[in-house]
Amino acid sequence: MAKATEKNRIPRGAVRHHIVDVASGLFYTNGIRAVGVDTIVAEAGVAKTTLYDHFASKDDLIIAYLEKGDQMFWRDVEATLQQHAGDPRRQIAALFESFETMIASPQSLGCPFLSAASEFPELNQPGHAVALAHKQKLRDRLRDLAVSAGAHAPDQLADQLLLLLDGAFASKRVFRTDQSPVRMLHTTAQLLLDFHLAES
Repeated sequence: MAKATEKNRIPRGAVRHHIVDVASGLFYTNGIRAVGVDTIVAEAGVAKTTLYDHFASKDDLIIAYLEKGDQMFWRDVEATLQQHAGDPRRQIAALFESFETMIASPQSLGCPFLSAASEFPELNQPGHAVALAHKQKLRDRLRDLAVSAGAHAPDQLADQLLLLLDGAFASKRVFRTDQSPVRMLHTTAQLLLDFHLAES
């Protein structure tokens, strides 16, 4: 009865968002493959037919979950960059300060895109494709910032920064505590900036 009451309280136009929110929490905490549709509908308090009215398959729900994460990630990135507009070196440093804070938080379990790519290694799998697009966009954005900052080898700096970030995400997934090496993320990014932006 509790589930039925909960379902009845969901505004008609909010059902899709509600399902995505519930699925996102389950996927991120437990892993995508470990969470079945039956678990999602039970936790969301909706009928299975309602879920399939909004998502043709679990793959579609996985894509919605990752796209939601992508939107939230870039919203935060753009807000951080805007605070230091016109100073690309400071923008990169500020990004890695914010990444360190985000990853070190108790709520962080690592990167949802790395997790999705690990669970679905096939390049043509929809979840992997979304994860790859996210990482490629981040790689490109870091390169653009490196160029603007005057890096001697912008492609190299972008790749090193991306590897550093993904390493921090992976470290948090393993350690799960404040003793994770993630606390060195911002400091290490600064060392890379010092090296690549040193005067010729």
